[in-house]
Parts: sequence; structure tokens; C-alpha cells
Amino acid sequence: MNTETTTLKFNQISIVTITTLAVLTQTPWLLACLAAILLLGSWRGEIALFKQLWQRGLRRALGVKPQVVEDDPRAHNFAQTVGGIVLALAALASFAGAPLIGTVLAITVIALALLNLTTHICVGCLLYFQYKMLRFRLRTSR
Repeated sequence: MNTETTTLKFNQISIVTITTLAVLTQTPWLLACLAAILLLGSWRGEIALFKQLWQRGLRRALGVKPQVVEDDPRAHNFAQTVGGIVLALAALASFAGAPLIGTVLAITVIALALLNLTTHICVGCLLYFQYKMLRFRLRTSR
């Protein structure tokens, strides 16, 4: 399986930018919108907003060539789902009167997205592969 890495980078930059803006302005509805964008994009790749913006417009406009590597895209999709869930929880916490919890959750997403962007360490991907290994071990131990 292959993954196009410039799309992943644009996705991470978008997540960091929007989440940082939401934290700085204390706007939980922005976190909720970003969570919805990520979760919908994880569910149906063809409607992934940041992926579409990058692949259908910005990449060409900026003259960036695709960089395809051998990597399982399901791991990145899983990581995006986890990020979307955490951002949804951040928004819910903020709406429920616990803005500190919401901020901590949002900053966690920022930190993990920056880690992935700067070091190529995808914690959500690592969780995905651990989950797959656990499922394999449980199936083969019967």
C-alpha cells in the first residue's frame, strides 16, 4: 500500500493551525468543526476536506510534486480518527464548562500533530499497529 506524504503534511499543518487558533481564541465551535472535518474525512476519504484542498488545488498551485512512499494509509486514517475524537471531546468539555480540560485535550492534539510533522513519528499510527498486533495474537492464540 502507498501513502502520499505531502497530503499528510498539509493535513497536519491544517490541524495544528486551526487547533492553535481555536485554543488561542477559546472558540470551542472551531474545535467541533475541525473534529467533524477529520471524522468525516476518516469515514469517507473522498470528502476529506484538507486532502481535497491540497490534491485538487494547492499542491498544483504551489508546484509541489506528490511524494508517494510505501506505507499503510489505514494507520494514518486511524490516527486522524483518534485526533477527531479527541478534538470532539475538547469541544464538548469546553461547551460543558470545563475549558481547561478542553484546552489540554486540544494542546495534546497540537503536540502530537507537530511530533508527526517534525519527526515523522505518528503516535496514532503506532497505536493502530499495536491494535493490529493484539488482534493477530488473540486470533492465533485460540
